[in-house]
Amino acid sequence: MTKTVYIGMDVHSTNYTLSSYTCETDNCFSTVKLGPEVKNILKYINRIKEVHGDDVEIVTGYEAGCLGYTLYKDLKKEGIKCIIIAPTTLPKQKAGEIKTDKRDAQKIARALGTGTYKSVYVPDQEDDDVKQYIRMRDDHKLTLKKTKQQITAFCLRNGFTFTDGKSKWTQKHIKWLRSLEMTAMQREILDEYLITFDYYTLRIKQMDEKIEEISHQVRYAEKVSKLCCFAGMSTHKSLCHIVETGDFSRFAKAPSYSAYLGTVPGEDSSSTSVNRLPITKAGNSHLRMLDIEAAHAIGRTSKQKSRTLMERQKGCSSEIIAYADKANARMRKMYKDISQRKNKNVAAAAVARELACFIWGMMTDHIS
Repeated sequence: MTKTVYIGMDVHSTNYTLSSYTCETDNCFSTVKLGPEVKNILKYINRIKEVHGDDVEIVTGYEAGCLGYTLYKDLKKEGIKCIIIAPTTLPKQKAGEIKTDKRDAQKIARALGTGTYKSVYVPDQEDDDVKQYIRMRDDHKLTLKKTKQQITAFCLRNGFTFTDGKSKWTQKHIKWLRSLEMTAMQREILDEYLITFDYYTLRIKQMDEKIEEISHQVRYAEKVSKLCCFAGMSTHKSLCHIVETGDFSRFAKAPSYSAYLGTVPGEDSSSTSVNRLPITKAGNSHLRMLDIEAAHAIGRTSKQKSRTLMERQKGCSSEIIAYADKANARMRKMYKDISQRKNKNVAAAAVARELACFIWGMMTDHIS
């Protein structure tokens, strides 16, 4: 029987801390701190093989973090088995326990050996590139949101309040901002803010056009068109779900996909006492944010199907449209019922959980 040595790696941009573990001894050993280079890991592995024999099986692993998939791919090229571990699935640190790189590496090594972890899905290069492009676009969106808040706060501090309309950031509102009478310094400040606002507005528009173009590629077109049949699911959100999730069939059931997005409620129960907690917020936070946004959009829809949604559903089969329409009606009713009893944020979380289940059903052909 081949012996296996599990190597846990606590990795940072400045150093790697490695520790080995075997199930036979149930003990961690050879814990060292190395420079952040793959060649150092390979030297460490060779030393392990010198002690345990060349036929020993090596399994390495590290927590998902700042290095992304780079180290995983580098080790894979060298023929080394590597696993990227979801941080939320590792044993939690005990209260008062001292945290060090050495202990983290040992914890990862032990988790690899005992199987007390879940691995992160590693996308191929094309999906990963598209995912990073979409995330860059969303980073720009957050910067634009921050700029809007800064402009609003600046106007409020200086006694300017927009009252000519219900909505801000319309053409009327922008025209009002540019026509305000203020001191020369105030005008210079506001103009600088507006330059930033115009820049990010234009860049986001250009990025959305690029995302639209990517969505029409043969690789993504059919899947995107299916997801766009749901209310609140734009091309951007649909493509993001596809490249971030990758293989939907790796989730056995719809609730498993919801759990992956962290939209399921937590629980802290004991004996006959049942204590429900807020949603876990474990897993993919980016997709969870998009589903929450989509849930709020669903809550604002009416029973009458919009022209925009009908346009997005064009070209899809009647079965796909029927499934999406049924889901939209269910989620809209759920949002209304829960928001009346509790609040809109609780309703959005519940609808996001349902939306994740419907997305899983659509992508795995469970639409009957």
